[in-house]
Amino acid sequence: MALYRDEGVVLRTLRLGEADRIVTLATPVHGKVRAVAKGVRRTKSHVGARLEPLSHVSMLCWHGRELDVITQSEVVGSARQLREDLDRLVPALTMLEIVDLVAVEGQAMPELFALLTGALRTLASSGSRLVLAAFCWKLLAVEGVAPVVARCARCGAPDPLVAFDPGEGGLLCRSCRRGQAVSADTVAIVRRIVGGDLRGVLADGAHDVDDEVERLGLLAVERHLDRRLRTTRHLLEAGPVSGAPS
Repeated sequence: MALYRDEGVVLRTLRLGEADRIVTLATPVHGKVRAVAKGVRRTKSHVGARLEPLSHVSMLCWHGRELDVITQSEVVGSARQLREDLDRLVPALTMLEIVDLVAVEGQAMPELFALLTGALRTLASSGSRLVLAAFCWKLLAVEGVAPVVARCARCGAPDPLVAFDPGEGGLLCRSCRRGQAVSADTVAIVRRIVGGDLRGVLADGAHDVDDEVERLGLLAVERHLDRRLRTTRHLLEAGPVSGAPS
């Protein structure tokens, strides 16, 4: 077996035997890693708290035949703010679920890892639900399937764009509209986020369309994944935002 060092964010855990735990992590160099943390469920273990979902750790591992083995781990970043606030915890867990679904074992993913860790830090500091929306839009860009937001995704017409349909590939004009109706404010914020101005959007404070922007990002990600997300199903079932153009 070969020894390797990497950093990772814990995506999920599973009990193994009486004292061990299987830990699934997103890492920049080794992709998605499934490893055994031995003895972490014992009362006297100080390692268990480091290997909970959302933990960002530096670790030393052995390559195993089926599962790797974590021999050392050190905390890189605290997830306390995320765990202690439900408004932060739900979007944070949603990000973990999405990364767990798109990451591949053994395939390096430095860009996706940087996106995840950056989004979790921003969410911890700001608490804005637009962080999850931005994570979704940027993840789709990393995956090479970024929705079209600068023009109508179907016919190429410019503004006004009044609807969003992930099956059509993005925002739609009045002639092509189908799917979810969207407001002009939503279109403007989505464009700023996709254009890299999340910091400016967050500095503006809360917007009336934050829910809608988040919902569109989640719909687009679910279309890409071809499955429903467990952690935010209630958000997607909330329905269209009132005041959107018909």
